[in-house]
Amino acid sequence: MRIATFNTENLFSRAKVLNFKNNAEGDKLLAKIAILQDLLEANIYDKTKILSLYKELKDYIEIAEERGKLFSRSGFAIKGIKANGAADWDGSIIFKRDKFSDTTRTNTATVLKKLNSDICCLVEVEGRDVLSSFNSEMLGLSKFPYNISIDGNDDRGIDIGLLSKYPIKNIRTHIFDKEKPTSRGYIFSRDCLEVELEINPTKSLHVLCNHLKSKGYSTSQAGSDNRRKLQAASIKKILAANYDLKKDLVIVIGDFNDTPESNPLQELLSTPNLYDVLHLQFKNDVQQRWTYHYNKLFQIDYILVSKPMKDLFIQAGVERRGIFDIEKLSGGLVKPFKGITASSNAASDHGAVWAEFNL
Repeated sequence: MRIATFNTENLFSRAKVLNFKNNAEGDKLLAKIAILQDLLEANIYDKTKILSLYKELKDYIEIAEERGKLFSRSGFAIKGIKANGAADWDGSIIFKRDKFSDTTRTNTATVLKKLNSDICCLVEVEGRDVLSSFNSEMLGLSKFPYNISIDGNDDRGIDIGLLSKYPIKNIRTHIFDKEKPTSRGYIFSRDCLEVELEINPTKSLHVLCNHLKSKGYSTSQAGSDNRRKLQAASIKKILAANYDLKKDLVIVIGDFNDTPESNPLQELLSTPNLYDVLHLQFKNDVQQRWTYHYNKLFQIDYILVSKPMKDLFIQAGVERRGIFDIEKLSGGLVKPFKGITASSNAASDHGAVWAEFNL
């Protein structure tokens, strides 16, 4: 069995009006949408102009009618403007979504195909609909029969997903976990998503997918470190409450956004009977274990396994050919996949961690 984790960095759909290779085209449409918005806020409507603009923009927007009716219809077909002014109805302009059209999708798919994993945690996906369509449309014969993602706590829509060739038996979310019942915020920036996979009728594998607090997007470095430390400690508590790491098949996986020697991760990484597969494979050789580059080479992506998984461990590694400047970073030893020609179309700025087990 091969298990992997990959921060895809780009597995999103986006507003169709923003999905042009030439930004000027989208800018023109956005300007017209702004004009339509102003027209819809008027006390007395210019019905001819509203209808004309809507017809011009209908491939890129839809208008949700929440109270009253803006349009007059014949069946589903819009025939005219029914409302005489803004007071006659309530609603909003909604941007139609489109698949991310950049070659990054193709390059991301290349990485996943080369990983050839049976189970893969994906970090930075927009949701299960995007994950599911990417799986079926981009992975071809390599697609997974099972997938899961639930909306987490990141208001930018950055979620965690799991692709699996094994049936999903149970899931448990921690998006509502708080440090104390009276705490204002939630512990996890995204989630700690627990997924039980059915390996066979008598054997389950438990996978805890994570994306811990990043070092950016915080009022202070200390603030992000403290949040990440709380999250790591909370994962340890979840493990203690739900599993016996001496007996159960358990994996803690994902982007932890910090290094093995960092203070925020120490409580989790020092958990008895929990082992980092890259450490099992390479010990403390940073040149072999790194998954991310920012001024230096760092390991910030992990697959941690329980004692029974360690006993079944075969080998582990990092797939870095999806990174644009990997040839430079590796001193010429590794070349990127053929389709990766710029940082803008790289599969990710993360390497994908993989591990094999005799399971």
